[in-house]
Amino acid sequence: MNKLLVDFDRTQASTLVQMEVNVLGAKPAPKPEMTEYATRPDFCRIFASDMNGLYLLSFLLTGDHPMAEQCFVGGLEDSTRGSAVFREWARSWARRKIIENAIRMLRPQPIGGDSSDGGFHNGDACGLDERTEIGAVVALPVFERFVFVISVLEGYSAKNCSLLLGCTRADVIAARTRALGNLATSAELRRESLLRQKPESDCVVGHRFRAISTLAISA
Repeated sequence: MNKLLVDFDRTQASTLVQMEVNVLGAKPAPKPEMTEYATRPDFCRIFASDMNGLYLLSFLLTGDHPMAEQCFVGGLEDSTRGSAVFREWARSWARRKIIENAIRMLRPQPIGGDSSDGGFHNGDACGLDERTEIGAVVALPVFERFVFVISVLEGYSAKNCSLLLGCTRADVIAARTRALGNLATSAELRRESLLRQKPESDCVVGHRFRAISTLAISA
C-alpha cells in the first residue's frame, strides 16, 4: 500500500511539473525525428523547382541542347528509381545523376595521356546566343569541360572527380589547369574586343571577367 502511495505521489509530481512547464511557456524537449528518405514526388518537385539550374548543368556538360534535354530527363528517371537517399541529400543526388548520365553519354577521356590538345573544340558554341561565360565553357574540349564543371563549378575534389571520370587524379588537375587557362584567355580576348568597341567601359568589363582570371592565376 505504501509503495502504491509513493508511485502515485511520483506520478502526481511529474504531472504538476509538466503543468508548470506549460504555464511558464517552456517547450518540452523535442522528440528525435526519424531521418526520412527522398521519394519520387520529392525528386519530381526538385526537378520542377530547379529546372533551369539542372538543365544548365546538363548543357554545360554535354555542350548540346538535344543531348542536354536527354541528360536532364535521364537524370530525373535515375533519381526516381528507388535509390535509398536521405531527403536532405536529394538535391545533391539529382545533380550527381545528371553528371553520371552525361558521362555515360559522352564518355570523356584524356587523349594520349594528356587531357586535350589545348584548343577549343566546340566551334558551334561560338555562334550560339548563349551568355559569353556559358559559351566559353561549352567551347572547351570535352574532357576539360567535364573536369571544369565537376571539380570547379560542382565542387568535387580531384579524387572524387577522377573516380567519376575513370582517370587519374593527375589527369584531373592538369585538365582543370588548362581549362582555367583557356577560360582566362577567352575572357581576356572578349574584354579586349569590348574595349575596342567601347573604351569608356573599361572598369565595367574588367570587373566582369576578374573572377575567371583570378581562378586561372591561382590554379
